[in-house]
Amino acid sequence: MRVIAGEFRSRRLKTVPGLEVRPTPDRLRESLFNILSPSIEGAVFVDAYAGCGAVGIEALSRGARKAVFIERSRAAAAVLRDNLVSLGLERKAEVIVGKAAAALARFASAIVFADPPYGLDGEYEATLRLLGESLPELAILQHHKRRTLPQRCGGIEKFRTVCQGENCLTFYRPAGRV
Repeated sequence: MRVIAGEFRSRRLKTVPGLEVRPTPDRLRESLFNILSPSIEGAVFVDAYAGCGAVGIEALSRGARKAVFIERSRAAAAVLRDNLVSLGLERKAEVIVGKAAAALARFASAIVFADPPYGLDGEYEATLRLLGESLPELAILQHHKRRTLPQRCGGIEKFRTVCQGENCLTFYRPAGRV
């Protein structure tokens, strides 16, 4: 696992051993940040279900002002903290150990990236419900290509889906915003 572009380009990141954490593939991360490039500079970026932190670290590398990492697994959070320290990013990052759904509502003015475990349907529903209530500037959910996410959930609506291989990114914004 490596940082793709920006200040920390090509720097290697530690990952969590085993199958508990599924890192976002490099190609999909590159597509995500090509889409986000006009809005990432100076943004607050929330990486929910963060794992080793590759997506949030990529956001910091490309100019985000701050990244908030939410991860339930203590082992993954420890690896994430090691990655932040190795890059000198501790001051630009906040790591929250706990359930993503419980913490997401605090970050309404941020860009939110959420990658719940593919097998946990309840996590997708809870995440979308919270995002639909808190109305983040932009929300992106990573999911398996066989999962269909709703067109609208609360006050957010889907406006784009990008798929690569087995993975998709679905983009939401507050309803009515262009």
